[in-house]
Amino acid sequence: MMKDVEQTIGNIIDKQGIAFISSVDADGFPNTKAMLPPRKRIGIKIFYFTTNTSSMRVAQYRKNTKACIYFCDKRFFRGVMLKGIMQVLEDSESKEMIWRDGDTMYYPLGVTDPDYCVLKFIADTGRYYTNFNSQDFELRADFDVLPLNIL
Repeated sequence: MMKDVEQTIGNIIDKQGIAFISSVDADGFPNTKAMLPPRKRIGIKIFYFTTNTSSMRVAQYRKNTKACIYFCDKRFFRGVMLKGIMQVLEDSESKEMIWRDGDTMYYPLGVTDPDYCVLKFIADTGRYYTNFNSQDFELRADFDVLPLNIL
């Protein structure tokens, strides 16, 4: 069992150069995509990603907010899956919050580019895998972490 869930999971997330995000398509099947790591995170509950407003993923999240994100530490063969909802944000405050120099490579019109939006993921539950064992945990609104079980 993890002593400090938020610290253990946060350390894994911060060391990964890739995040995997999943959405649900119109036929109810999961769709997974590799992304750059989140631009910002608040604990292990809230994550912000950049993407194109015109993307297939954004269209899927607008129809069904159920989502999953996954981080894999291949060096130690461990990972964490977080399940929750994904919101598509297009307000200027959210876009400016995670904008970085060099983003014009992806969004040539700058922070106001209509093809630039923010994905905000809010986790409800998670599952941590390490040493051939898994542990489920839940995240409450006040960001406390509650262990569910150890398998």
